[in-house]
Amino acid sequence: MSGSNELPAPVALVTGATSGIGRAVARKLAADGFSVLVHGRDAARGAAVVDEIIADGGHARFAPADLTDAADLERLAAEAADVDVDVLVNNAGFSWFGPTADLTPATFDAMFAANVRSAYFLVAAIAPVMAKRGAGAIINLGSMAGQIGLAGGAAYSATKAALASLTRSWAAEFSPQGVRVNTVAPGPAYTDGAAPERTAALGDTTLLGRAAEAGEIADVIAFLASPKAAYITGAVIAADGGRTAI
Repeated sequence: MSGSNELPAPVALVTGATSGIGRAVARKLAADGFSVLVHGRDAARGAAVVDEIIADGGHARFAPADLTDAADLERLAAEAADVDVDVLVNNAGFSWFGPTADLTPATFDAMFAANVRSAYFLVAAIAPVMAKRGAGAIINLGSMAGQIGLAGGAAYSATKAALASLTRSWAAEFSPQGVRVNTVAPGPAYTDGAAPERTAALGDTTLLGRAAEAGEIADVIAFLASPKAAYITGAVIAADGGRTAI
């Protein structure tokens, strides 16, 4: 079944699911009974995640796309709408930190395309279908950077603040039809794309005095995707070890 074009319901699309938090989310949702569309750009890494899910008894299919490319984004959105996605996790994106004057327009545009535009147009394609069914859950990956000021993180922080704002507006638009929309805002977390020493140093600034493991963030996302979170929508859930509390 996993190798065919058909996926048993319910179906979750996880963007950026070939590493880090996205990979942990894909595996957790699969363990919770979802068939998972594993999005990514690298076919080998995507196949590895799909194989892990299948080996654990789950169902998955790789969905390749470069979300900074408008045509690729449109194709992925159409594929997701066609399979009646029940849960959308907008996890894909990247960060850039450094002096404001050092950020190039090309990197600025690519970061907003990957972090914000991709989420916007996936929701535009998928949320109306969910609303017609009267059910669905959308979880956006924010960051503590979208809630507090971090030197060198102006543009990246703005992308995550944009997702928090979109979450509130989408909840107002789609939740009356049964679609819940929330953001999880992690603090520092150990992922493949982040330098461990920088992550550890940021972890030391949290109330818990450590960075998170990817699976700890995945557990929060899986909760929001589940019926246990049936009365939560329009929220930004901090999973940051208490960093934004202070």
